[in-house]
Amino acid sequence: MTARSTRRPTAAHSRLAAVGAIAVAGALILTGCGDQTKDNNEASGSSSAGSAPLAGKLPASIREKGVIRVGSDIAYAPVEFKDNSGKVVGLDPDLAAAMGKQLGVTFDFQNGTFDALLTGIRSNRYDIAMSAMTDNKSRQEGVDPTTGKKVGEGVDFVDYLTAGVSIYTRKGDTKGITTWSDLCGKKIALERGTVSEDLAKAEAKKCPGGKKLTIEAFDDDQQAQTRLRSGGADAASSDFPVAAYAVKTSGGGKDFQLVGDQVEAAPYGIAVGKNNTQLRDALKAAMDAIIKNGEYEKILTKWGAEDGAVKSSVVNGGK
Repeated sequence: MTARSTRRPTAAHSRLAAVGAIAVAGALILTGCGDQTKDNNEASGSSSAGSAPLAGKLPASIREKGVIRVGSDIAYAPVEFKDNSGKVVGLDPDLAAAMGKQLGVTFDFQNGTFDALLTGIRSNRYDIAMSAMTDNKSRQEGVDPTTGKKVGEGVDFVDYLTAGVSIYTRKGDTKGITTWSDLCGKKIALERGTVSEDLAKAEAKKCPGGKKLTIEAFDDDQQAQTRLRSGGADAASSDFPVAAYAVKTSGGGKDFQLVGDQVEAAPYGIAVGKNNTQLRDALKAAMDAIIKNGEYEKILTKWGAEDGAVKSSVVNGGK
Protein backbone atom coordinates (compact mmCIF):
# COMPACT_ATOMS: atom_id res chain seq x y z
CA MET A 1 0.00 0.00 0.00
CA THR A 2 1.15 3.51 -0.55
CA ALA A 3 2.71 5.65 2.16
CA ARG A 4 1.19 9.13 2.34
CA SER A 5 3.19 12.17 3.31
CA THR A 6 0.79 13.28 6.03
CA ARG A 7 0.32 10.86 8.86
CA ARG A 8 -2.81 11.04 10.93
CA PRO A 9 -2.22 9.82 14.49
CA THR A 10 -5.33 8.58 16.27
CA ALA A 11 -6.32 9.45 19.80
CA ALA A 12 -4.59 7.61 22.63
CA HIS A 13 -7.89 6.73 24.33
CA SER A 14 -8.95 4.76 21.24
CA ARG A 15 -5.78 2.70 21.42
CA LEU A 16 -6.31 1.88 25.08
CA ALA A 17 -9.97 1.02 24.55
CA ALA A 18 -9.12 -1.37 21.77
CA VAL A 19 -6.41 -3.09 23.80
CA GLY A 20 -8.86 -3.69 26.60
CA ALA A 21 -11.46 -5.11 24.26
CA ILE A 22 -8.94 -7.38 22.60
CA ALA A 23 -8.37 -9.04 25.97
CA VAL A 24 -11.70 -10.80 25.43
CA ALA A 25 -10.08 -12.73 22.60
CA GLY A 26 -6.71 -13.06 24.35
CA ALA A 27 -7.04 -16.74 25.14
CA LEU A 28 -6.92 -17.65 21.46
CA ILE A 29 -3.54 -18.83 20.22
CA LEU A 30 -1.95 -17.40 17.10
CA THR A 31 -1.44 -20.09 14.48
CA GLY A 32 -1.43 -20.34 10.70
CA CYS A 33 0.83 -19.98 7.72
CA GLY A 34 1.05 -17.89 4.60
CA ASP A 35 1.55 -20.35 1.78
CA GLN A 36 -0.39 -20.42 -1.46
CA THR A 37 -2.15 -23.74 -0.86
CA LYS A 38 -5.53 -24.72 0.46
CA ASP A 39 -4.57 -25.68 4.00
CA ASN A 40 -7.52 -26.71 6.17
CA ASN A 41 -9.77 -24.29 4.35
CA GLU A 42 -12.80 -23.14 6.29
CA ALA A 43 -16.10 -21.85 4.99
CA SER A 44 -17.88 -18.93 6.58
CA GLY A 45 -21.57 -18.29 6.31
CA SER A 46 -24.31 -20.31 4.74
CA SER A 47 -27.96 -19.83 4.01
CA SER A 48 -30.24 -21.15 1.34
CA ALA A 49 -30.78 -18.69 -1.47
CA GLY A 50 -34.51 -18.88 -0.82
CA SER A 51 -34.16 -17.49 2.70
CA ALA A 52 -31.42 -14.97 1.91
CA PRO A 53 -32.85 -11.50 1.26
CA LEU A 54 -29.97 -10.34 -0.98
CA ALA A 55 -29.29 -13.51 -2.96
CA GLY A 56 -30.73 -11.99 -6.12
CA LYS A 57 -28.02 -9.34 -6.18
CA LEU A 58 -25.23 -11.87 -6.78
CA PRO A 59 -23.95 -12.85 -10.22
CA ALA A 60 -25.81 -15.97 -11.40
CA SER A 61 -22.58 -18.01 -11.58
CA ILE A 62 -21.80 -17.45 -7.90
CA ARG A 63 -25.42 -17.87 -6.84
CA GLU A 64 -25.51 -21.24 -8.56
CA LYS A 65 -22.24 -22.41 -6.98
CA GLY A 66 -23.25 -21.07 -3.58
CA VAL A 67 -19.62 -20.22 -2.78
CA ILE A 68 -17.46 -17.09 -2.83
CA ARG A 69 -13.74 -17.98 -2.94
CA VAL A 70 -11.84 -15.70 -0.57
CA GLY A 71 -8.09 -15.13 -0.79
CA SER A 72 -6.71 -14.36 2.66
CA ASP A 73 -3.44 -14.40 4.58
CA ILE A 74 -4.75 -16.47 7.47
CA ALA A 75 -2.00 -15.53 9.91
CA TYR A 76 -3.09 -12.06 11.05
CA ALA A 77 -4.86 -12.39 14.38
CA PRO A 78 -7.34 -11.18 15.40
CA VAL A 79 -8.51 -10.35 11.86
CA GLU A 80 -8.08 -13.87 10.45
CA PHE A 81 -6.13 -16.80 11.88
CA LYS A 82 -6.43 -20.44 12.85
CA ASP A 83 -7.37 -21.62 16.31
CA ASN A 84 -5.95 -24.69 18.04
CA SER A 85 -8.16 -27.01 16.01
CA GLY A 86 -7.07 -25.47 12.69
CA LYS A 87 -10.38 -23.68 12.14
CA VAL A 88 -10.23 -20.26 10.48
CA VAL A 89 -11.51 -17.67 12.95
CA GLY A 90 -11.39 -13.93 13.46
CA LEU A 91 -13.02 -10.66 12.55
CA ASP A 92 -13.10 -11.17 8.78
CA PRO A 93 -14.48 -14.75 8.86
CA ASP A 94 -17.22 -13.66 11.27
CA LEU A 95 -18.18 -10.71 9.08
CA ALA A 96 -18.16 -12.98 6.03
CA ALA A 97 -20.43 -15.49 7.79
CA ALA A 98 -22.92 -12.74 8.60
CA MET A 99 -22.82 -11.50 5.01
CA GLY A 100 -23.27 -15.05 3.77
CA LYS A 101 -26.61 -15.24 5.54
CA GLN A 102 -27.75 -12.18 3.62
CA LEU A 103 -26.50 -13.47 0.28
CA GLY A 104 -27.29 -17.16 0.62
CA VAL A 105 -23.69 -18.29 -0.02
CA THR A 106 -20.66 -19.62 1.79
CA PHE A 107 -17.40 -17.65 1.96
CA ASP A 108 -14.57 -20.14 1.46
CA PHE A 109 -11.36 -18.72 2.98
CA GLN A 110 -8.27 -19.94 1.11
CA ASN A 111 -4.82 -19.32 2.53
CA GLY A 112 -2.31 -17.27 0.54
CA THR A 113 0.61 -14.91 1.03
CA PHE A 114 -0.63 -11.35 1.41
CA ASP A 115 1.36 -9.80 -1.44
CA ALA A 116 -0.05 -12.34 -3.91
CA LEU A 117 -3.75 -11.97 -3.10
CA LEU A 118 -4.54 -9.37 -5.76
CA THR A 119 -2.70 -11.44 -8.35
CA GLY A 120 -4.94 -14.31 -7.28
CA ILE A 121 -8.01 -12.25 -8.13
CA ARG A 122 -6.60 -11.38 -11.56
CA SER A 123 -5.83 -15.05 -12.29
CA ASN A 124 -9.32 -16.12 -11.13
CA ARG A 125 -7.90 -18.11 -8.22
CA TYR A 126 -10.11 -16.08 -5.88
CA ASP A 127 -13.36 -14.19 -6.34
CA ILE A 128 -12.39 -11.65 -3.70
CA ALA A 129 -9.64 -10.89 -1.18
CA MET A 130 -10.60 -10.25 2.44
CA SER A 131 -7.49 -9.98 4.55
CA ALA A 132 -7.21 -6.74 6.56
CA MET A 133 -6.34 -5.13 3.23
CA THR A 134 -6.16 -1.36 3.23
CA ASP A 135 -8.01 0.36 0.41
CA ASN A 136 -5.83 2.95 -1.36
CA LYS A 137 -5.36 4.47 -4.79
CA SER A 138 -2.31 2.35 -5.62
CA ARG A 139 -4.27 -0.85 -5.24
CA GLN A 140 -7.33 0.58 -6.94
CA GLU A 141 -5.19 1.53 -9.95
CA GLY A 142 -2.77 -1.44 -9.94
CA VAL A 143 0.29 0.75 -9.35
CA ASP A 144 3.45 -0.16 -7.43
CA PRO A 145 3.58 2.39 -4.55
CA THR A 146 7.38 2.46 -4.55
CA THR A 147 8.04 2.94 -8.27
CA GLY A 148 4.75 4.46 -9.36
CA LYS A 149 4.68 2.03 -12.30
CA LYS A 150 1.64 0.10 -13.45
CA VAL A 151 1.99 -3.55 -12.38
CA GLY A 152 -1.44 -4.96 -13.15
CA GLU A 153 -5.14 -4.33 -13.29
CA GLY A 154 -6.44 -2.56 -10.21
CA VAL A 155 -9.30 -3.68 -7.99
CA ASP A 156 -12.37 -2.13 -6.42
CA PHE A 157 -12.84 -2.14 -2.67
CA VAL A 158 -15.89 -2.51 -0.46
CA ASP A 159 -14.76 -0.71 2.70
CA TYR A 160 -15.87 -1.96 6.11
CA LEU A 161 -13.48 -0.82 8.88
CA THR A 162 -10.92 1.87 9.71
CA ALA A 163 -7.53 1.00 11.21
CA GLY A 164 -4.13 2.61 11.68
CA VAL A 165 -0.57 1.24 11.84
CA SER A 166 1.50 0.72 15.00
CA ILE A 167 5.08 0.02 16.04
CA TYR A 168 5.91 -2.37 18.87
CA THR A 169 9.11 -3.55 20.54
CA ARG A 170 10.23 -6.17 23.00
CA LYS A 171 8.76 -5.39 26.39
CA GLY A 172 11.05 -3.18 28.42
CA ASP A 173 13.48 -2.77 25.51
CA THR A 174 12.12 0.09 23.40
CA LYS A 175 15.57 1.40 22.43
CA GLY A 176 14.12 4.89 22.57
CA ILE A 177 11.63 4.24 19.76
CA THR A 178 8.41 6.23 19.96
CA THR A 179 8.00 7.48 16.37
CA TRP A 180 8.92 6.32 12.87
CA SER A 181 11.83 8.75 12.76
CA ASP A 182 13.35 6.98 15.78
CA LEU A 183 13.85 3.89 13.62
CA CYS A 184 16.83 5.37 11.78
CA GLY A 185 19.91 3.31 12.66
CA LYS A 186 17.75 0.36 13.74
CA LYS A 187 16.15 -2.76 12.25
CA ILE A 188 12.42 -3.31 11.81
CA ALA A 189 10.58 -6.55 11.04
CA LEU A 190 7.27 -6.50 9.17
CA GLU A 191 5.07 -8.28 6.63
CA ARG A 192 5.81 -7.85 2.94
CA GLY A 193 3.36 -5.84 0.84
CA THR A 194 1.77 -3.96 3.76
CA VAL A 195 1.46 -0.32 4.71
CA SER A 196 4.07 -0.97 7.39
CA GLU A 197 6.61 -1.83 4.70
CA ASP A 198 5.77 1.27 2.67
CA LEU A 199 6.03 3.52 5.71
CA ALA A 200 9.39 1.98 6.59
CA LYS A 201 10.68 2.47 3.03
CA ALA A 202 9.55 6.10 3.07
CA GLU A 203 11.23 6.66 6.44
CA ALA A 204 14.45 4.98 5.29
CA LYS A 205 14.82 7.59 2.55
CA LYS A 206 14.81 10.33 5.20
CA CYS A 207 17.42 8.78 7.49
CA PRO A 208 20.73 10.68 7.69
CA GLY A 209 24.01 9.14 6.59
CA GLY A 210 25.36 6.59 9.00
CA LYS A 211 21.92 5.84 10.46
CA LYS A 212 20.46 3.39 7.97
CA LEU A 213 17.04 1.91 8.66
CA THR A 214 17.23 -1.82 7.95
CA ILE A 215 13.97 -3.43 6.83
CA GLU A 216 13.31 -7.16 7.07
CA ALA A 217 10.12 -8.13 5.23
CA PHE A 218 8.51 -11.54 5.79
CA ASP A 219 5.75 -13.56 4.14
CA ASP A 220 3.48 -13.18 7.15
CA ASP A 221 3.20 -11.20 10.35
CA GLN A 222 3.95 -14.12 12.65
CA GLN A 223 7.39 -14.49 11.12
CA ALA A 224 8.04 -10.83 11.86
CA GLN A 225 6.90 -11.33 15.43
CA THR A 226 9.24 -14.29 15.81
CA ARG A 227 12.13 -12.20 14.51
CA LEU A 228 11.47 -9.47 17.04
CA ARG A 229 10.89 -11.90 19.89
CA SER A 230 14.25 -13.57 19.25
CA GLY A 231 16.10 -10.25 19.30
CA GLY A 232 16.78 -10.24 15.57
CA ALA A 233 15.08 -6.86 15.15
CA ASP A 234 14.66 -3.74 17.26
CA ALA A 235 10.98 -3.23 16.43
CA ALA A 236 8.09 -4.59 14.40
CA SER A 237 5.08 -2.97 12.79
CA SER A 238 1.61 -4.05 11.71
CA ASP A 239 -1.95 -2.77 11.66
CA PHE A 240 -2.99 -1.59 15.11
CA PRO A 241 -5.56 -4.32 15.86
CA VAL A 242 -2.96 -6.97 15.05
CA ALA A 243 -0.14 -5.27 16.95
CA ALA A 244 -2.37 -4.77 20.00
CA TYR A 245 -3.45 -8.41 19.88
CA ALA A 246 0.16 -9.60 19.68
CA VAL A 247 1.11 -7.38 22.64
CA LYS A 248 -1.80 -8.77 24.66
CA THR A 249 -1.32 -12.45 23.87
CA SER A 250 2.32 -13.22 23.01
CA GLY A 251 4.05 -14.75 26.02
CA GLY A 252 1.00 -14.02 28.12
CA GLY A 253 1.56 -10.32 27.52
CA LYS A 254 5.23 -10.43 28.52
CA ASP A 255 6.89 -10.33 25.07
CA PHE A 256 5.97 -7.00 23.45
CA GLN A 257 4.80 -3.46 24.07
CA LEU A 258 3.27 -0.81 21.83
CA VAL A 259 5.29 2.37 21.35
CA GLY A 260 3.94 5.71 20.16
CA ASP A 261 0.61 6.37 18.48
CA GLN A 262 -0.94 4.54 15.57
CA VAL A 263 -0.71 6.42 12.27
CA GLU A 264 -2.14 6.30 8.75
CA ALA A 265 -5.74 5.57 9.72
CA ALA A 266 -7.36 4.23 6.55
CA PRO A 267 -10.17 1.86 5.50
CA TYR A 268 -9.97 -1.91 5.27
CA GLY A 269 -11.68 -3.11 2.10
CA ILE A 270 -12.84 -6.31 0.46
CA ALA A 271 -11.02 -6.42 -2.90
CA VAL A 272 -13.00 -7.32 -6.02
CA GLY A 273 -11.94 -7.38 -9.68
CA LYS A 274 -12.75 -4.24 -11.66
CA ASN A 275 -14.89 -6.25 -14.07
CA ASN A 276 -16.97 -7.81 -11.30
CA THR A 277 -19.17 -4.87 -10.38
CA GLN A 278 -22.25 -6.98 -9.68
CA LEU A 279 -20.41 -8.98 -7.02
CA ARG A 280 -18.92 -5.79 -5.62
CA ASP A 281 -22.35 -4.18 -5.26
CA ALA A 282 -23.83 -7.33 -3.73
CA LEU A 283 -21.08 -7.38 -1.09
CA LYS A 284 -21.69 -3.72 -0.31
CA ALA A 285 -25.41 -4.38 0.12
CA ALA A 286 -24.68 -7.30 2.44
CA MET A 287 -22.22 -5.29 4.52
CA ASP A 288 -24.72 -2.45 4.85
CA ALA A 289 -27.38 -4.96 5.90
CA ILE A 290 -25.33 -6.38 8.77
CA ILE A 291 -24.34 -2.88 9.87
CA LYS A 292 -28.03 -1.97 10.00
CA ASN A 293 -29.17 -5.14 11.80
CA GLY A 294 -26.50 -4.90 14.52
CA GLU A 295 -24.49 -8.04 13.70
CA TYR A 296 -21.57 -5.90 12.52
CA GLU A 297 -21.26 -4.09 15.86
CA LYS A 298 -21.39 -7.33 17.83
CA ILE A 299 -18.63 -8.88 15.72
CA LEU A 300 -16.34 -5.85 16.01
CA THR A 301 -16.86 -5.75 19.77
CA LYS A 302 -16.05 -9.47 20.05
CA TRP A 303 -12.66 -8.90 18.38
CA GLY A 304 -11.80 -5.55 20.00
CA ALA A 305 -12.19 -3.55 16.80
CA GLU A 306 -15.22 -1.40 17.63
CA ASP A 307 -13.18 1.81 17.51
CA GLY A 308 -12.78 1.23 13.77
CA ALA A 309 -16.50 0.86 13.06
CA VAL A 310 -18.06 2.61 10.07
CA LYS A 311 -21.67 3.75 9.73
CA SER A 312 -22.02 2.43 6.20
CA SER A 313 -19.92 0.68 3.59
CA VAL A 314 -18.47 2.66 0.68
CA VAL A 315 -16.77 1.68 -2.54
CA ASN A 316 -13.17 2.84 -3.08
CA GLY A 317 -13.09 5.21 -0.13
CA GLY A 318 -9.31 4.94 0.23
CA LYS A 319 -7.01 7.78 -0.77
